[in-house]
Amino acid sequence: MPDTATRLSHVLVADDEPHIGRIIKMKLEQGPFKVSLAYDGEEALELINSDEGVDLALLDLMMPNMSGLEVLRQLRRDSATKTMRVVVLTNMGDAETAEQVYKLKADDYIIKAEMTPKEVSAKVKKLLG
Repeated sequence: MPDTATRLSHVLVADDEPHIGRIIKMKLEQGPFKVSLAYDGEEALELINSDEGVDLALLDLMMPNMSGLEVLRQLRRDSATKTMRVVVLTNMGDAETAEQVYKLKADDYIIKAEMTPKEVSAKVKKLLG
């Protein structure tokens, strides 16, 4: 019988670049976290809405079907997900993008070109306590 007290925190990684998602997933699973992958914004929302156990979402800004910003907007509008932890991943490090992300109440912001899997894992651990 599984012990529910040892439930792993569930992290969703949503990025349309499969290799980035897999690298982050491998590092987070060492965390240890349960990790799900989504490859576009619509798939990310479906996973979040179908599994109430998602504790934190890592969202790429530039995804097909629905951007990470739109996913974040929808999460913040929904009472069931408005307090979900969200970290935005982006290739755009400009001030305007950062302002949009924080205006929508993302918990953190990571520029892909500067990130390492270790850094992502550390941010996730910090946010999930």
